[in-house]
Amino acid sequence: MNDHTPLARLETAGFALDALNDEQRGVLSALTPQELTVLIDLKGQLDRVGPEVQAHSDIAGGALF
Repeated sequence: MNDHTPLARLETAGFALDALNDEQRGVLSALTPQELTVLIDLKGQLDRVGPEVQAHSDIAGGALF
């Protein structure tokens, strides 16, 4: 996979792409550079508050990727 493709950038950012189906991967591979930046930034913010978000998820049964 080319290191500059959206999927490669998402994988480098820590997204678990193996859990996605082909259609989901297709959507992510078609992201614009701006959309990709926003998604990676959001994941970074969620990761920084990981324990807090995880606690809410465990209690409420929510799911975040």
